[in-house]
Amino acid sequence: MTNEQSIEQEQTETIKAVETLFVNEFTNGVLDPNQPMLGPLRDGGTIIANTAPGCWGPMLTPEIRGGHEVTKPVYIEGAEIGDALVIKIKSIQVTSIATASGTDEALTDRFIGDPFVKVKCPGCGKLHPQTKVQGIGKQAIRCAICDTETAPFALTHGYTMALHHNEKLGVTVGKEGARKIALEAKHYMRIPENSKQNPVVSLAPSDLVGVIARMRPFLGQLGTVPSKALPDSHNAGDFGAALIGAPHEFIVTAEELTKHKTDGHMDINRVRQGATIICPVKVEGGGVYIGDMHAMQGDGEIAGHTTDVSGIVQLQVSVLKKIEIDGPIILPNIEDLPYTAKPFTKEEKRLARELAEEYGLKQLEEAFPISVLGTGIDLNIATENAVERAATLLNLSTEEVKNRITLTGGIEIGRLPGVVTATCQVPKTLLKQAKIYKSVKQQYD
Repeated sequence: MTNEQSIEQEQTETIKAVETLFVNEFTNGVLDPNQPMLGPLRDGGTIIANTAPGCWGPMLTPEIRGGHEVTKPVYIEGAEIGDALVIKIKSIQVTSIATASGTDEALTDRFIGDPFVKVKCPGCGKLHPQTKVQGIGKQAIRCAICDTETAPFALTHGYTMALHHNEKLGVTVGKEGARKIALEAKHYMRIPENSKQNPVVSLAPSDLVGVIARMRPFLGQLGTVPSKALPDSHNAGDFGAALIGAPHEFIVTAEELTKHKTDGHMDINRVRQGATIICPVKVEGGGVYIGDMHAMQGDGEIAGHTTDVSGIVQLQVSVLKKIEIDGPIILPNIEDLPYTAKPFTKEEKRLARELAEEYGLKQLEEAFPISVLGTGIDLNIATENAVERAATLLNLSTEEVKNRITLTGGIEIGRLPGVVTATCQVPKTLLKQAKIYKSVKQQYD
């Protein structure tokens, strides 16, 4: 730790920790452990955050350096390196009235190495130029200096979606509806006042019309600060791979990425209201950050993007001492678990005892489900990562973990190209050894 970090930490610790913290400030797209955090928040306290849309808005805003616009991290009292944070998602409320999204194409003359990280204006050549929204449509995002169209991404097949006020469904609108929304872009997206992003609805896409989609909002970004400055969307093993040998200041080696990332960029649709996430602490105070709320998303996020929205999130955060985990553990809602991973009913347990007795077995496992996150450059590597993390956490062989996943859970795709969860039922004894039994029991018992 540098002298500057030590001073900032001491200053943070001398401020009285609060029970509830309201957050409406954002990063510039970079998660930097050397930057001061908000807080401190008391162990067991509540964060209430007004989050800004992720993905397309920040992708159309060269000032934002990481592809997303997440909340400034929060320092949690008592969280030390080698601990974990238990984050309970108490509520998620979508505030956007409409949004837009679609598949993308990076425009090669508008960035250096990475269109999420190092954007340049194709007109004046300025790096990370300030921009303005001029009119509506594909050419609306322009350099504030030379007036050249500057957005580093183009929508190749896009849609504008209106969201019902009861948060149960959305409908993709036609050209007239998209134009109406684009003309009052910030109003319809309810972008927080401290956000810098250009509203994606300003592009008024309408390639997909009349589609009905059920809403089930969740957080694409929820985690803790990495121990090295990383662009926020690259805080994962798949997107983060773009930083290996990169031609810009966020260059890392493969070993550095593995060591420092915390895999907060998950895009897993089970990270929603009612779920609990256990996250690693790799810097003092943990640094809880939130963002990239989605109105809905199918497993895999195959289009690369989905419906980014503004929203209000309430989290309860507690410190779990001396549990070194490398990435998040997800405790989903029961209805989001694979069929084979759901907790057994009393009747199922009775039948199992009868069967066990028939074969002379006197004791059965008392087990609960967990989902261990894995990330990597592709799905195979991400799956290996999840299995290895589960084996390390539970002090089991990878062979036993694979059998348990196959029998009592499954491998589920969060996001392509490489985010998965390995879900299985785990004996109570192993959960106690791993120091997560209390959290798991509270979630499922």
